[in-house]
Amino acid sequence: MPVLLLVLLAAGTGSFVWWRGQEPSGQTGPRTVEVELGDVADLVSALGTVEPASYVDVGAQVSGQLTRLDATIGDRVTEGQLLAELDSRVLQSRLSTDTAELARLNGVLAQQEAQRDLAEAQAERQRTMFRGNATSRDQLDTAEAQVRVLDAQIMQTRAQIAGQEATIAADRTNLSFTRIDAPMTGTVISVTAVQGQTLNANQSAPILLRIADLATMTVEVQVSEADQPKLEIGMPVRFNTLGRPDQHLRATLRQIYPTPEVVNNVTLYTALFDVANPEGQLLPQMSVQAFFIRAEAKDVPVVPLTALSPAPGGGPAARTVQVVDEAGGIETRRIEIGVSDRVHAEVVFGLKPGERVALKGQPAAGGTERRPSFGPRL
Repeated sequence: MPVLLLVLLAAGTGSFVWWRGQEPSGQTGPRTVEVELGDVADLVSALGTVEPASYVDVGAQVSGQLTRLDATIGDRVTEGQLLAELDSRVLQSRLSTDTAELARLNGVLAQQEAQRDLAEAQAERQRTMFRGNATSRDQLDTAEAQVRVLDAQIMQTRAQIAGQEATIAADRTNLSFTRIDAPMTGTVISVTAVQGQTLNANQSAPILLRIADLATMTVEVQVSEADQPKLEIGMPVRFNTLGRPDQHLRATLRQIYPTPEVVNNVTLYTALFDVANPEGQLLPQMSVQAFFIRAEAKDVPVVPLTALSPAPGGGPAARTVQVVDEAGGIETRRIEIGVSDRVHAEVVFGLKPGERVALKGQPAAGGTERRPSFGPRL
């Protein structure tokens, strides 16, 4: 038992000596950093996706079976290019029927005009005879009335012809709808129909495919309610995609939707900006991290925020720092800062590159940092 007690005491004494050996025996100066040249920016960050700046959904305006579809995803198409065709036999038959009806009406009109010419000649003879007292007033009135009746019939037939011509024009238009051409130049980014499918356009226009102009893309990002007042139309923005995190592109804020979207009780506003895409690197639905630049400064003296303290009686840009010289002396100096982010601030006045400043929360010159001792004191 005494031997065990001596071993424990020895172990305890050794622990005490080891921790005592770790305590600093001298004074420790403050932790300092050097003022360096750098870039700093006041940013508002947001996440979003890439969408085409302009696109169109190509649909069918008439019903029928899709007999031809000459477009696949990724195809480059030009305006007016034939993309698809529908079965046109029913519409062609309707056009032929209505054209035949128009010919019949034209025949009726020709017959009525001939009858009218005959009636007019008979009425004229009745007038001549009436002036020579060779016919009665009743026969003259009958002849003139026949002319007016035929005039009315001709007017009615001409109206029917005009209506039939309008029907034929509609038939030709519907027949032209069986050929579906590209309404714009762009890239096919989706196809929702297949060849042989029957399309019903009576209730809603069925969509066949979507064409988008990928030369200019629109980035839609969601900004929190707290950051929305910080944005201004026309402010610069830089962003990068998930696949190219080191490639930063620049644009200008174009629009902020006034109506927010509430997601999980969080109010978000949609901000949009356009970017040229000549090489086609940006594609629809790409994820984007955007940074709206409220202010930025490049190649300026910067200092960590942890080295700054409020300046009594100063303005919003006034701060104080502890400047440490080579001998370890400390000078409290008043400076003025400019652009700042969450880590650094631009030094507008009061510091120059190469000077060293003390960080707050570090032991000051002449102070002693002591470590806790866990061993028993014997």
